[in-house]
Amino acid sequence: MNTRLRRLVALTVPLTGFLMVLGVYTAAAGAGLTCAGRWPFCDGFLGLFPANWSSFIEWFHRLVAMLVGFLILGTTIQAWRAGVDSRVRRSLALATILLPSQIILGALTVTTYEWVVLSAHFVTASTIYTAVVLAFARAYEPPAAGELRRALGGAAVGVAALVVLAPHAFLPFGANLQAVYYTLGLVAYGVLVAATAWLGSGDGAGRVRLLTGSAALLLVALLVLGRQVYSGGLEYVSVAGTLLVLGLVAAAAYALRDRPTRQSRGVPGGSD
Repeated sequence: MNTRLRRLVALTVPLTGFLMVLGVYTAAAGAGLTCAGRWPFCDGFLGLFPANWSSFIEWFHRLVAMLVGFLILGTTIQAWRAGVDSRVRRSLALATILLPSQIILGALTVTTYEWVVLSAHFVTASTIYTAVVLAFARAYEPPAAGELRRALGGAAVGVAALVVLAPHAFLPFGANLQAVYYTLGLVAYGVLVAATAWLGSGDGAGRVRLLTGSAALLLVALLVLGRQVYSGGLEYVSVAGTLLVLGLVAAAAYALRDRPTRQSRGVPGGSD
C-alpha cells in the first residue's frame, strides 16, 4: 500500500469519530429540531444560510457528514483499485455499504426523534467507525509491544475519566459533557479495536486479545447505552460497566509486560 493511500485510511478514523461526537452534540443540544418537518432544507434559505446558532449546528453536522461520507467512499474506491490487503478493502467496503442506511437514519432522527431511531443511528455509526479503525490497523505495521502497552495505558486513563463522566451519575449530562464523554470513549474504543487487530497469535497474545476485545465490546455497548434516557438505576450500571472495562484494559496492559519488543506481523499490502 502506498503512503498516500495509507494516510487517507488513517484520516478516516479521526474524522469519523469527530462526526459521531458532532452528531451526539447536535442531538443533545436539540439542534436537529430546527429542521422540524422541513428536512432536508431545514432552516434558512434552501438550508444554505442557517438562521440561528442551533440551525448552524445542524447544518454543520450535515456538511461534515457529507465530507466524511465522500472521504470513506473515495478511500474505498482507491483501495480496491490499488488491490491492497483484502482485509483493508473489506473493512472499507463495509463502512461504505452502511453509508446509505446511515443517511436515512440521520434523516429519521430529525423527522421523528425517537430513542429507537437515535440508538440505531449510533449503532450504525459505531459499526462504520469500527470498520475504518480495522482498516487503519490492517494498513499499518503493528507497533512494538511497549508502544502498544503505552497506548493501552492512555486508553485506561480515558476510561477512568469515563467513570467520573458516566451519564447522569455524578455530573449533569448536558451537550458539552456528552461531547467530552464520547470523545474519550471513542478514542479509547479505537485503541482497543486496533490493539485487538494488531496482536498476534503466539506468546500468550490470545489471552491479551481476549481482554482487549472484551473491553472494546463492553465499551461500545456502554456508549450505545449512553444514548438512552437514564432511569431506574441505569446510571449505576454504566459506572459498574465502565469500571469493568477499566479492569480489562489494565489487565491487558499488564499482560503485555513480557511480550517481545516487536510484533512479528509484517506490513499489510506490500511496501511503499
